[in-house]
Amino acid sequence: MTTANPAAHFADDATYRPGKIRNRVLWTLQIVLGLFFIIASGGPKLVIPNTLMDNAPENLTIPFGLLIFIGIVEVAGGIGLMVPRLSALAAAGLSVLTVLAAATQAFIADKPAMGIFPLVLAAIFVWIAYERRATLTDLRNTLTR
Repeated sequence: MTTANPAAHFADDATYRPGKIRNRVLWTLQIVLGLFFIIASGGPKLVIPNTLMDNAPENLTIPFGLLIFIGIVEVAGGIGLMVPRLSALAAAGLSVLTVLAAATQAFIADKPAMGIFPLVLAAIFVWIAYERRATLTDLRNTLTR
């Protein structure tokens, strides 16, 4: 008979590392999504923001500064996904960003069907953050030394 020890359970979670195949799947997703957010999503917002705002009048118009901020967050998140120590933190941040994007599409732009893709991305980012949770503990330990 084993005794339930919640402290031991949390210690196991902090040291959890995914298996070899799962680790490869995670890295593949992280690299592909990281490049997507750097090149296709955040990059254009930083390189050609005026063109994006002028050529997409059917999209929700947002302030120029907010567009630049979102681009910076997306590029930083994409880079963070590909840095081993920052992968869980970046995935958690990108999950929040994509949920907010889905909410913007559904409630402000009044196009709820356009919110499905960001919600799928949010679910993937939550899974990545969960699987990489040990990196959060490693990062905390590194910062508190």
